[in-house]
Amino acid sequence: MAFQLGNITETKEHGVLKGIQREIACDCWFTSSGRSIPKVIKVMDDEGILHTIRHIELLTSEEKTYSGIQTVEHLCKIPLGGKSEVVKLVYTKENCRWTIVEI
Repeated sequence: MAFQLGNITETKEHGVLKGIQREIACDCWFTSSGRSIPKVIKVMDDEGILHTIRHIELLTSEEKTYSGIQTVEHLCKIPLGGKSEVVKLVYTKENCRWTIVEI
């Protein structure tokens, strides 16, 4: 006789996360349902200057799995380098870290 503990869910593998990735600090609001909403990010540029970005327009959020690692990928529009850029803010659930991926 077989039995099952918990729910078995199939996760779609998205391969490897592509693009230029940089670690960031993120101030994030988690809703009562567990949804994450980035509010403020701090990112260091190539010259070592730390930039604070407070104007984040959240376009979409989606849970994804890259190489077996569960993430939440936020597609956002932010002011970067004097113009508005679309980027991915990726929250890695395993180690609670944030990265920015320039598209």
